[in-house]
Amino acid sequence: LLSMNTNIESRKSREGLPAHARMVFKGVIFEVWQWEQEMFDGTTQIFEKVWRPATVEIIATVGDKILMEEQDQPNRPNNINTPSGRVDEGEDPMDAAKRELLEETGYESDEWSLFLKHSADGKVLHEVHYFIARDCTKTQEPSLDAGEKIETKLVTFEEFIRLTEEPRFWMSPEFINYLLRLQADPNKKEGFRKLLFPRQ
Repeated sequence: LLSMNTNIESRKSREGLPAHARMVFKGVIFEVWQWEQEMFDGTTQIFEKVWRPATVEIIATVGDKILMEEQDQPNRPNNINTPSGRVDEGEDPMDAAKRELLEETGYESDEWSLFLKHSADGKVLHEVHYFIARDCTKTQEPSLDAGEKIETKLVTFEEFIRLTEEPRFWMSPEFINYLLRLQADPNKKEGFRKLLFPRQ
């Protein structure tokens, strides 16, 4: 059984939950939270939401290219994505992004910035942080988890923008929509290119 202290301490870092919510299940990734919600007629019903740790996505540049991954996971084979991963409990999202980039690709950067952040506010509470890592250099070999097979490759800016046409491209719908808007607006597209490659 989950203790009262576990519920109180966990809820402090779970934005989007009422103060009186209780965690009723904790899995490897997901937590289920419930609370009594008063209805319009004065009765109460049990409401619930699922919380999962924040994740990070890294748009990493190497010279005039963007670093991508071709990745296999046991439950998700043959996909293309940016370096990414979960934020550990108590970990700063940028620190998580730097860790994931190094572990998955062996690359590091001295120039980081937060580019985009969005939060699911429906039944599943989940934050996604998008970071830009500019002028990356490879400093070591990747250190992959047992459930990862990753090969890195470099793509041009235009190839990156057009990954919306690639069925294996695994990114959030919010970011896919962002890339589609760039394709429809040359000025925004050029602004994004300059954001990634400010000195080119």
